[in-house]
Amino acid sequence: MNTLIAISGLGILILLAEIFNARKAIVPITIIGLLAILGFNISQYNQFGSYFNNMMVVDKFSVAFSSLFIVITVFLVALSHDFYKDHATKISDYVAIKVFLLAGAVAMVSFGNLSMFFLGIEVLSIALYILAASNRLNLRSNEAGMKYFLMGSFASGIILFGICLIYGATGSFDLNVIYQITHTQSYPQWYFIGVVFLVIGMLFKIATVPFHFWAPDVYEGAPALTTATMSTLAKVVAMAALFKLVGALMPVQNYSFQIIIVCVAIASMVFGNIMALRQNNVKRMFAFSGISHAGFMVMTLLIANNAASTLLYYAMAYSVSGIAFFAVVLYVTKDKENETIDSFNGFGKTHPLLAGILTASLLSMAGIPILSGFFAKFFLLNQLVQTGWMVLVIVAIVSSIISVGYYFKIILAMYTKENEFDLPNVPIIYQIVAVLAMTLNIALGLFPNFVLDLLN
Repeated sequence: MNTLIAISGLGILILLAEIFNARKAIVPITIIGLLAILGFNISQYNQFGSYFNNMMVVDKFSVAFSSLFIVITVFLVALSHDFYKDHATKISDYVAIKVFLLAGAVAMVSFGNLSMFFLGIEVLSIALYILAASNRLNLRSNEAGMKYFLMGSFASGIILFGICLIYGATGSFDLNVIYQITHTQSYPQWYFIGVVFLVIGMLFKIATVPFHFWAPDVYEGAPALTTATMSTLAKVVAMAALFKLVGALMPVQNYSFQIIIVCVAIASMVFGNIMALRQNNVKRMFAFSGISHAGFMVMTLLIANNAASTLLYYAMAYSVSGIAFFAVVLYVTKDKENETIDSFNGFGKTHPLLAGILTASLLSMAGIPILSGFFAKFFLLNQLVQTGWMVLVIVAIVSSIISVGYYFKIILAMYTKENEFDLPNVPIIYQIVAVLAMTLNIALGLFPNFVLDLLN
């Protein structure tokens, strides 16, 4: 709870900095503030607390995922300085929106009441609507913002309808009360209908098949840094919230629900990877790649043991790879109308460090050892083998092999083709973020038990 208050206070402080014309200090102050909040949040790791009649709950799950969200936000804010340097008068707005988005993210994994969960998801969603349409002079950005707003509004309505049905069946928004009722008393059948609606709305936020249709257009049209935010922070937040909801609201392991999750996971992995093979736009390619990774993360709902730890590890590995990827993409595609693969031609010869980091991040997402992406998939698939879902394991392996095809399209462009354009000097902050993100990626691969033991 105190973490949420501190994040909200930091957001207000950023807006006040604009009044005192302290624009140059906004990004450093925000990063220092977020690091201080991260330290404070970690200090609550072994403390269980319930606040405001169980509206907010502090436990290992909320602390671990909140810490991950704060780290991702630090990277995104660091990238903001150079990305928004042409809009210096608006830097406080952009950074403050990202911090308030983080507040919504923390609420989405710390809720003990469905009303607080809905408030969190709306704070996060509204921030993303604004960021998607923030390049108001660009027609594609306007289209992305409008499409995301309309589709997101429908999804929020579905989630709210599901919450209403759950309330009608149990008479409470409190997760503890709902859990007791569903495990000790009889309840109406429309309770499961409410849970299904809630899950459908969250699958939209995660962008899994068949609720993925908005993602490619929105990712392509939104500013690149907003695409990075949606594909890393927003996706893992929504997945963590869905995991907590399913664990709290499903009274037993429901076979019909498991079949639905299996179908969604298979469709997301296969469709996402096959469609990514056909893309020439890097952001659009990453949208379909994100859909396939969402299929992987959704499979954690089928695991009985250590599912939260496996999800946390996968979310970390995916996020740091995505941050390293976009730290390079922001530089290569800046001031270009289209973010095509041709933009990376010859990049390996002119910028060997960044090209090496981009290659490592792509290989990590493909699941190549010794990077953390390989271990994330390995631990997940190992758990699925023990659970008995061999069909999912086979599809996941085949999908990973397919993904190598489109990831190598970028790698081959960097090392086998000649560049026709001269790129400007690399901003030092892009290099720092890329190096730090890749260092974290390798560290996760070398010391996986550090993360896997956090939620045990």
